[in-house]
This record gives sequence, structure tokens and C-alpha cells, in this order.
Amino acid sequence: MEDKASLIELTAEIVANYVANNSTPVSDLPALIRATHDALAGIGSPEAPVVEAVTKATAAQIRKSITPDALISFEDGKPYKTLKRHLTTHGMTVAEYKAKWGLPNDYPTTAPAYSEARSAMAKALGLGQGGRKAKSPAKAPRARKA
Repeated sequence: MEDKASLIELTAEIVANYVANNSTPVSDLPALIRATHDALAGIGSPEAPVVEAVTKATAAQIRKSITPDALISFEDGKPYKTLKRHLTTHGMTVAEYKAKWGLPNDYPTTAPAYSEARSAMAKALGLGQGGRKAKSPAKAPRARKA
């Protein structure tokens, strides 16, 4: 009961100070008192979690999001060469992003032109060529001259 009484006292004090410093029509006072009381009453209670209404991307939107030079993010609509780093700023993994937007598993995370450029650079450096080579057979020891 004390809580309710102190809430009413606090509401009355806030409204009285507001009315003393602002010109308010008498007809607006009940709404002002109710709004102030509701705001004070809601301070201690936890807010309901905000649920984002996310619609799944359509096939046309998915096709449009893949351009040769960049991938358009469904999170903020901006173009990126790679999505992984961008998604970490939003606290998401690639799998979470694909699940959130209903993207297929084969949806790229790197722009096609960027992938081609990186592949060409790796090939020019000789990366991926050969790997481990088979050991050559052991040579027979030379015969000594007598």
C-alpha cells in the first residue's frame, strides 16, 4: 500500500510542477495525470522484449542482392564485398543471417568479382599448385672405386 501511496504522491508532485511552469488547459489534466502515473508505474516492471517482424527475402530480392562487384546486405541495404565481417558487427554468424532472411545454403558470402580476383591472385602466386609431392625413390648408394 505504501508503494501505491508514494506513487500517487510522486505523480501529484510532478504534475503540480509541470502545471506551475507550463500553460495547460484544464481539460488536459486528467490525461496528463494518467500518463504520468502510468509512466511511473511502468518504471520498475521489465519491458516486453521487442520482436522484430522480419519477412523472408523473396527469390527476386535474393537475385537482386547479388551483383558482380558486391552483395547487398538485407540488414542495412548497403553493398559489401564480403558479408562475414559485416555480420559480426551486427553480432550474427553467416548461418544465423541465412536463417533470419530465409536464404538458401548456397547463397554466396563473397561478391563474385572479388572471389575471382582473389582466386587469380592466388594462382599467380602459385598457391594450390602441387601441394605435397610424392617422394622420389631413394637413390642407390654409389659403388666405391677400388
